[in-house]
Amino acid sequence: MTTPATAQPQFLPVLLIEDEPSIMALVSATLERHGYSVVCTESGAEALHMLEKGQYLGVVSDMRTPGGVDGAQVHLWISANRPDLADKVIIITGDYANEETVTTLRKIGALYLEKPFRVQDLISAVEKTMGKAR
Repeated sequence: MTTPATAQPQFLPVLLIEDEPSIMALVSATLERHGYSVVCTESGAEALHMLEKGQYLGVVSDMRTPGGVDGAQVHLWISANRPDLADKVIIITGDYANEETVTTLRKIGALYLEKPFRVQDLISAVEKTMGKAR
């Protein structure tokens, strides 16, 4: 019997953290069309609860999310608590003109995509950090 901890990595879902419904739908559909399973949440705080209990192939997170936990804080939590996922985080942001955002992204070192991004750029980033889908 296979448990989530021993499941083949390519069969694990990608955790998507995005509070904008249209972007969540686009990213989720894009990943699923390319063979990835996706689990979605709108909140960074909820994502931390999910990460405590579940196994994921990687994480795609918006930089700014409601609930008091942003994408950078999710990445820092992952680095401390789920080091297996530390290099499998992609941050998406529409706030790249903000110097604080740029500084934070450089500090955490996660791969990031600036909104709006091309679908192929998203898939390339996911394949680079999480591997190709089944």
